[in-house]
Amino acid sequence: MRTSAHGILAGLGLIVSALATSPLLAQDAAEPAQPAVRPNFVLVLVDDAAFMDFGIYGGEARTPVIDRLARRGMIFSNYHSSPLCAPSRAMLLTGLDNHRTGLATIPEVLPPEHRGQPGYGMSLEPGVVTVADRLQAAGYRTYMTGKWHLGHGEGDLPNAHGFDHSFVLDASGADNWDEKPYMPYYRTADWFEDGARAHLPDEFYSSEFLVDRMIDYIDADAGSADPFFAYLAFQAIHIPVQAPREFTENYAETYRDGWEALRQARASRAVDLGLVPATTSALPLPDRMRAWTDLSEDDRALYARSMAVNAGMLEAMDHHLGRLVEHLESTGQFDNTIFIVTSDNGPEPSHPVGEPGFGTWMNLHGYTRQLENLGERGSYAFIGPEWAMAAAAPFNLFKFYASEGGLRVPFLIAGPGIVSGQHSQAAGYVTDVTPTILDLAGLSSVTSDVTGRSLRSVVTGRADAAYAPGDAVGFEVSGNSALFRGDFKLVRNMPPWGDGSWQLFDLAIDPGETFDLAAQEPDLTAAMLDDYAAYAAANGVLDLPEGYDVHDQISINATMRQLEFYGWQLALVVLLILGLAGFGLYRLVRFSRRR
Repeated sequence: MRTSAHGILAGLGLIVSALATSPLLAQDAAEPAQPAVRPNFVLVLVDDAAFMDFGIYGGEARTPVIDRLARRGMIFSNYHSSPLCAPSRAMLLTGLDNHRTGLATIPEVLPPEHRGQPGYGMSLEPGVVTVADRLQAAGYRTYMTGKWHLGHGEGDLPNAHGFDHSFVLDASGADNWDEKPYMPYYRTADWFEDGARAHLPDEFYSSEFLVDRMIDYIDADAGSADPFFAYLAFQAIHIPVQAPREFTENYAETYRDGWEALRQARASRAVDLGLVPATTSALPLPDRMRAWTDLSEDDRALYARSMAVNAGMLEAMDHHLGRLVEHLESTGQFDNTIFIVTSDNGPEPSHPVGEPGFGTWMNLHGYTRQLENLGERGSYAFIGPEWAMAAAAPFNLFKFYASEGGLRVPFLIAGPGIVSGQHSQAAGYVTDVTPTILDLAGLSSVTSDVTGRSLRSVVTGRADAAYAPGDAVGFEVSGNSALFRGDFKLVRNMPPWGDGSWQLFDLAIDPGETFDLAAQEPDLTAAMLDDYAAYAAANGVLDLPEGYDVHDQISINATMRQLEFYGWQLALVVLLILGLAGFGLYRLVRFSRRR
């Protein structure tokens, strides 16, 4: 049984939910106009955007295009993705659990014990069908630009998975100004167009180029009567965080009060905007994180600028997305286009310059981390764990972890047939996107084999929810796990930011995950653990090897890749050193004998 305090909070949460009206959407709800013909779709995936990063969700960055789309349609405040990029992308594009797609996690963190196991092949497995495959078969034109990260071998790229035209990055990230890698796991930044190795133009900025190429693809088939599906997977705001100075300057003073102040401000705004109940509390930053006041003046300036670049990168992305919207308006295609905008996971906490040897790697690849040009060509910026925790407010933790800060992300849908001016608190999951698109395209009969559910009844205003209170939905990536059942969530976060234990939370009143109910609700906890075990068995989830540490594994995998790339050069250097040492020893022995 719940404690009396918990019961009082639950009752208060229900009262608040019943009385609250959301100020997020400025226009009144309107009955959706049904499309006369099959709609176009533009699926926009932002990389590592926190729940509140968009302006419409209370973020500091200026995102007028996204905000306009949101007011034209419906935003969700209870939508969850997976905690990591490639698994999320596989789930988004297939409607299947990530283990069923072959992308249980990402190659950078994969332990050797899992390599080659079913579900852990690190590319879409044979027989896995994408939303593009299904739409293409139904007569849609299909295009993609941006980050793929679902395999790079023969048959692994978008051209083999339903896309007519594509220009994609196969890695987890890359520089936004030049064709070069962003971490030692990669030797190069490999881009592909329609399955063939391609190269970037000399004048390149990722958000601008990806929109330009998408417009080119749509225009090339402008005479076709067939609708299109456009998947635009931005690099923003994945590390390295980079943006043109004119966008970054808009936030020169925004973050000078530090991460504790931002976390508190965002948590308050989330309540004020009706995104979370008034009972929500936000955990303070963990003790192992640095206090803003403990930083030197120079470090505070550098970190405040890093967050300004992060906001500038979001604004730049929104600006270029606006060019696509304007193009569709000018060509008469906007009114029949359904837009979906979301993020693959929560904010990125990585602090790469703290890793051994990373400074040397940066120098070798022409990167600097200086205040004067931070975010611009040749610079390397990131926000780190403290800003990530602040950005994730009012939730706990961030990317890679199964707490709400890693899983709960923005999601909006707008266009013909979608109710306008609506804020939904219905549960939604990343696996729901594919069946929703197919249902809105009139292809609901082909979605019987997917994990997710269509949200069409919710987004068209015919139902308040697609999931019943007793439905169980599971997630797992590299041991970080969650099981949702109605308002309750069972969660396990692995080290270094978790302790590997299972916790239970009532998200209806405590989305900040501040009060663990596992000890007070033993029967519910046991039942949900059984649900999770059933989910794991059904989807082929593998246990982590004993002693697994994600940061150690990244270092090991990156080192092994560097040996693959440069092993023969290193071998030559070693042989040269040994040869010189041997020759020196030989000369020393001869000299000694002469004496």
